[in-house]
This record gives sequence, structure tokens and C-alpha cells, in this order.
Amino acid sequence: MTRILFVCHGNICRSPMAEFILKALVKAKGLEDQFVIESAAVSSEEIGNPIYPPAKRCLQQHGVTFDTAKRARRITPADYDRFDAIICMDTSNLRWLQRIIPDDPAGKIQLMMHYAGLHRDVADPWYTGDFETTFQDLLTACEALLRAL
Repeated sequence: MTRILFVCHGNICRSPMAEFILKALVKAKGLEDQFVIESAAVSSEEIGNPIYPPAKRCLQQHGVTFDTAKRARRITPADYDRFDAIICMDTSNLRWLQRIIPDDPAGKIQLMMHYAGLHRDVADPWYTGDFETTFQDLLTACEALLRAL
């Protein structure tokens, strides 16, 4: 069983989009029983809130189903032991995460676009308003991540 946790600032845009994109890819390959895929936030600002409506619309436009009961949660130090990979959307998330999980002896923590061979952040659509570009970045990285596994 491979356990993956996607992380962004509030857990209402990028990380849940990545969670449900990867779940869709895994389902399409019939590998659902081999993965646990979740998402979380590094901040507590959005705790308990649902996926941001424009992120939901973007997922729907691409035929990606999502759990309407999904609510934002904050990552905890215990998540380090629960997951095999903790994947941050940007370098700011990484800095916040280092306050919560200061050590990474197993090398579990990575940046999302690393899997696509790119050394850049996934732009935050909360600020850019460009959910489509974020979706395409996440899809590219999730496909590469699944190939790597």
C-alpha cells in the first residue's frame, strides 16, 4: 500500500485537486486498493471548509469526481509516519511544513513539480484565478508520479 499526502496552504484548492486527480488516475488503472491518497494544509486558516468552488468547477469540467464531504484539515507531525510521500505545492508550503515536521530522515517530502522534472512551484489559483493552468500542472505531475511508482 502506497500512502500519499498532498499539501498546500489551505487545503481548499491545489492539494485537494491533486488528491482527486491522482485518485482518478489510480482508479482508471484499477489500482485503487494499492493507494491511500489524501490532502492537508500547512495553515489552519481554512480548517473545516470544503473545496473552493472554482476548484470544484475545474475538476468537474475535466470529469474528475471528488468527495463533496472533503473538508480542509491541517497536517500533523503524526502524518509523517502515516504517509510514504508528502508532496508540497510550493516552496512556501515547504517552509511552513518544516515548522510542523522539522526533520525528513526518510526523504518523504518533495515538491509537486519535481515529479514532472520541473523545478518550479504550482501556482496558487487562489491568487492567480487560473484554475486551468493549475489543473494541467497537477495532472502532468500526478501522471509522472504514478509512472514513478
